[in-house]
Amino acid sequence: MEFFDKNDEIFEGLKEECGVFGVSSPERDDVARMTYYALYALQHRGQQSAGIAVNDDGVIASHADEGLVNDVFDEQTMARLGLGSMAVGHVRYSTTGYEKRINCQPLVVNHHKGAIALAHNGNLTNDAELREELELAGSIFHTTSDTEVIAYTITKERLATTCIEEAVARAMDRIKGAYSLVIMSPKKLIGVRDPNGFRPLCIGRLANGGYCFASESCALDSIGAKYVREVEPGEIVVIKDGEMMSDRRHCGTANPGFCVFEYIYFARPDSVIDGCSVHLARQRAGEFLHDQYPVEADVIIGVPDSGLDAAIGYSIRSGIPYGIGLIKNKYIGRTFIQPTQSDREKGVRIKLNPVPSTVSGKRVVLVDDSIVRGTTIKRIVSLLREAGATEVHIRLASPKFLYPCYFGTDVPSRENLIAVKYTDEELRAEIGADSIGFLSVENAKLLTGEPGRGFCTGCFTGEYPCDPPKRKWINKWQTKLSERQDKDED
Repeated sequence: MEFFDKNDEIFEGLKEECGVFGVSSPERDDVARMTYYALYALQHRGQQSAGIAVNDDGVIASHADEGLVNDVFDEQTMARLGLGSMAVGHVRYSTTGYEKRINCQPLVVNHHKGAIALAHNGNLTNDAELREELELAGSIFHTTSDTEVIAYTITKERLATTCIEEAVARAMDRIKGAYSLVIMSPKKLIGVRDPNGFRPLCIGRLANGGYCFASESCALDSIGAKYVREVEPGEIVVIKDGEMMSDRRHCGTANPGFCVFEYIYFARPDSVIDGCSVHLARQRAGEFLHDQYPVEADVIIGVPDSGLDAAIGYSIRSGIPYGIGLIKNKYIGRTFIQPTQSDREKGVRIKLNPVPSTVSGKRVVLVDDSIVRGTTIKRIVSLLREAGATEVHIRLASPKFLYPCYFGTDVPSRENLIAVKYTDEELRAEIGADSIGFLSVENAKLLTGEPGRGFCTGCFTGEYPCDPPKRKWINKWQTKLSERQDKDED
């Protein structure tokens, strides 16, 4: 899958696909290091910045910067964060190109009733209206992220309530769209999911009796925590003094809308989401693909890493051998996260290399997770032919992207989607394949093996579980700030 150039269109606010984590220990502990390990496990969800905030008896210390987790944190930085009873962490992927340090999270806000630290995964659909309202009321914004809108909305409600969880509940009546939040107050750790449940958030239990929240269960495994359950859509889960409490007033108030693309691409295959193995869901996608588009071939290969599980599923169902046909340079980030077209093309050249002994003289079925622009897959087809493949049949483990996403996945306006521009036959010819097939929307909804489960498939169908943004809005300050920073860096 490929990333989109920030110059392709003007985005409305920030759209992010990030990883969040929070931990609460019953004793003063090295919670910063626990968070560090958890963020390592969530690194695939964001490679542009990382941050940790630690709460030691109500005093919050934080550090965040651009870069990978191991670039942002060293032993000196960890020592400065010190010990504490709670911590919140975040890895960020900015889909608009505004990957400036000011937008790094967790976001720490100090106010009359104490500080809060907030980490957010998702994208609000009404942040334009709320930001304008808050600015007119005197709020001064320091970032270009909708996370600050959430923080200010919670803070505003907190000044009029007796506890942080009530402020969060009231804020949920105001904010709309996709959000999975981990919030740390002086005494409490809180996990929140929007009523549609667009983005994942699970609960883990530490060996010492503490609790943690994470975007994916693989982060729990990294610190030896046991998976308990998911935070339910609309639920507010509060951890205080080793006890877990739940506020469910917003549960069941909206249409189910979990992003099916979490199973197809975003999540790590060793994660479990809502009781379903991501690996098995992707393998099931490959089985469905064979049922939809069988073909005579000699070998099945997958595009590392998110196409491998589906390739295995296709191989199992078809009986055609699975082979390692592409080697990935593990020191190169996802092409999905390269900021410009030139960088994307260079990334493909050095990221993947074919294995001639696997593909030479053979009819190859190449399984990938999706096609958005077509740049990457076209290059891979060319590489396979250069390595001697006689036929290359493309199978995609997701439906066609035909509509934009407003809820945290970087799917751009329709004119930039290759499946909108071409018919299947035209697309096949454009990328140089012998055949092409996409997973059906109906089968995408069956990836967990639970018929009738509610998913958001808006980027495939144009039908969203809640209203998209009503109006486009450009923060002039945001645009000018970004232009000034780019000029300064030049």
